[in-house]
Formats: sequence, structure tokens, C-alpha cells
Amino acid sequence: MKPNRLHPVLLPLLLSQAVSAGAAEERFAINPSNTLPSFEVNHMGFATQSGHFDKTRGMVVMDPQKRIGTVDISIDAHSINTGIRQLDEVLREMDFLNVGQHPALTFRSTQMKFNGEKLVAVDGIFSMLGVSRPISLKVTHYQCGIDVASSRYVCEVDAEASFKRSDYGMSKLIPMVSDDVKLRIKVNAARDQ
Repeated sequence: MKPNRLHPVLLPLLLSQAVSAGAAEERFAINPSNTLPSFEVNHMGFATQSGHFDKTRGMVVMDPQKRIGTVDISIDAHSINTGIRQLDEVLREMDFLNVGQHPALTFRSTQMKFNGEKLVAVDGIFSMLGVSRPISLKVTHYQCGIDVASSRYVCEVDAEASFKRSDYGMSKLIPMVSDDVKLRIKVNAARDQ
């Protein structure tokens, strides 16, 4: 299914808080190995089908003092992984992700929202299947600091959102497979050195 409120957006916002006060614009690269967009959708009212995307890339550019910046994220649609190979192949076809014509799901931020010093949401435009719509990602976790393993300054962000897949032209099997999709995303980004 398709994540409507893309996750990478959250990370950049969070990063801005962590950057030193004296810095101006800084760049953070999304770590594709530690960034995981996932989804859940109800199947026939009996079960929840979940899955994730294995390949994500992107960049966040932030001015921490002004609390402004840009987030550009791209998710490889072909990298969908439900743990069921046959289902993955069906979801890549024309009636669902149509990866042949639309190889990526993208998100570009438009605004970061704060409650005091705390990042609480990231608004942006999510594009899937050739349709672009506004979305808002709710930030549920944000932490920045030195990663002991890599000695790099990184930010970790968790975010979530819900959307209707039919809003993006994916209406196959509704209502047997729910129109409502829950998106969760774990983002890891490292500050450029």
C-alpha cells in the first residue's frame, strides 16, 4: 500500500533542533540502511496486513535557528516487502503500486510545526501513482546525538499518519482490503561532515 505521510519529512525537522545554535544551514543525508517506512491495512475485517519498503533515500537541509528547511524523500516502490513474495508481486502491478510507470513514492516538506522546542509535525506533499496531495506527519519520537558506532552526529525520528489509498487512485479490492492505510516511519539521518 502507499504511505501518505511520508516519514523522511519528520527527520529533517527533528534535526534542526539538534544542530548547534551558532550554525546556519546544515545538511543531513537519510541513511537508507536505518530508515524504514512501513504500512498497515485491514484485510477483510479479520486481519491486519503489514509491510515495509526496503529502499529509501533523501536529503534534509535545515536552518536550526530559523526552524526552516527542506526535506526531500524518495521511496523505491519496487522495494515493497510484506514477507510474502507472491503478495509483493501483486502489489507491484498496475492495480496497486504500478512500479513500471511509477517507480517512486516521494515526499517534499512544506512546513515544520513546533510546540515550543519540540517538533510535533511535518507538513508536505506526498506523491504516489502520479497524484500529489498534502499530508501531515505526526512526530512521536525525536532524538539527536553522536552515534557511538559511527562517531557521526545523527537524528532518529519516528512519525505516523493515515491516508486513503483511493485518494491516489488505488481503489482495487475496496472494501475487502481497506481504503484506510496507516503509515509509520522510522528515519535515521546523519549530518554531512
